[in-house]
Amino acid sequence: MKDVRITAMKRAVHTDLIELYENPIEHACDTEIGSVYVSKNGKKPEGLCSAAWDSMATFVITLAHGGENFYDGWMKNPKSAMISCNDGFRPVSFLLEVIE
Repeated sequence: MKDVRITAMKRAVHTDLIELYENPIEHACDTEIGSVYVSKNGKKPEGLCSAAWDSMATFVITLAHGGENFYDGWMKNPKSAMISCNDGFRPVSFLLEVIE
């Protein structure tokens, strides 16, 4: 099984939606952009947000088992995927890459 590198690439913050719909949260997301995690044996890396893992686990496990080319050529590197966490107010985009 292959290791998969997970890199936090970018965060969007939808302040208009936060102001309209979200109750105040002190630490809604602690993921730092540039953080790198490594999934071994298709497992959630320590320190990675559980909600983010829920959004990417299927892709990480598929990559770890040698799967590639999601959605018929979506990514320039077929052994990768760009996945965002499921936080609708401040989603973080993560780059998933097989470590060769």
